Amino acid sequence: MSATDTPIAAEPEVIAEVRGRAGFLTLNRPKALNALSLGMVRALTGWLLAWRDDPQVLAVAVRGAGRDGPFGAFCAGGDIRFLHRAGSQGDPALEDFFTEEYALDHLIHVYPKPYVAFMDGIVMGGGMGIGQGASRRIVTERTKMAMPETAIGLFPDVGGGYFLSRTPGRVGEWLALTGETIGGADALAYGLADAVVPSADLPVLWDGLGAQDFAGAAAVEGWLAQHGDTAAGQGSAPRERIDRFFALESVPATVAALERPDAGDWAHATAAVLRKRSPLMLHVVLEQIRRARALDLAGDLRMERGLVRHCFFLRPGQSETIEGIRALVVDKDHSPRWNPARIEDVPAEAVAAFFASPWPAHAHPLRWLAGG
Repeated sequence: MSATDTPIAAEPEVIAEVRGRAGFLTLNRPKALNALSLGMVRALTGWLLAWRDDPQVLAVAVRGAGRDGPFGAFCAGGDIRFLHRAGSQGDPALEDFFTEEYALDHLIHVYPKPYVAFMDGIVMGGGMGIGQGASRRIVTERTKMAMPETAIGLFPDVGGGYFLSRTPGRVGEWLALTGETIGGADALAYGLADAVVPSADLPVLWDGLGAQDFAGAAAVEGWLAQHGDTAAGQGSAPRERIDRFFALESVPATVAALERPDAGDWAHATAAVLRKRSPLMLHVVLEQIRRARALDLAGDLRMERGLVRHCFFLRPGQSETIEGIRALVVDKDHSPRWNPARIEDVPAEAVAAFFASPWPAHAHPLRWLAGG
């Protein structure tokens, strides 16, 4: 083999380094907008566990690599092409992915050291899972944040029930059901971010975290508090209407109210979005968010782990999720065949079935999670 024939080693999907007193993680699948693979979940978990017990490392920072260099895209979610293939073929790696991803999300929420998420660019789905548990959630003017799972017949998982249900008023129901995308300022207003930093300042902040001679974790937190705008506004969405419509008792009641002739343009546009989503999963999601308000993080993640098992494996030939991914990502015909087809035709027993745990408590794959 000549020198020119030597294979080039692929870059790692997660780049890890320690500089100064901080550990740095860079998601490195820019062409896929850093969508999480099982290998990435395992790499992130491994580094976080190693640094948790390393006295040299006082803090951890995570970012995504953009197409043109660092930053610009945080994480677009899980690798949904993998989810479609694995779900269609009954691949047990799918079960491993969700169990390990949710365990990673829990680890981040309870991490004993400062964990800083640089949530620049797209922050969706699984990206929210590895960002919302951060002790410092940094967003920018480029942030595009959403939990858009109802568009693919899924639900806002990765702890989405927990963190969405704790947003002001009924913002959680609105974001979960519609999958609406919000910017950095709105994320701050709704309690989904801690500081807005200009995207141009991110490299200096990232490098500065590794250049400071911190005495301890408190010094890290104090230094971070000096950067970014933390003054939350009211948000740009029409909160009075969100709280009024999305507090109604059911999805059909909400849609009927939104579609009233006198409800206004915003309401009619919102109803049109909901009419495109999986009717069954809209009902499931509303129940998820409302149950989650009474759960701690561990309880919510255990509930969601059961929900995802139902989504992929417990409705043979009728998976809304596999059909949704097919329509939006695989075939791209954008014409999912939802079952049932209408919001008004979803039977209560079909929704209730999703909340029956597939496992007894002692056998749940996330039984060991605590608190959070």
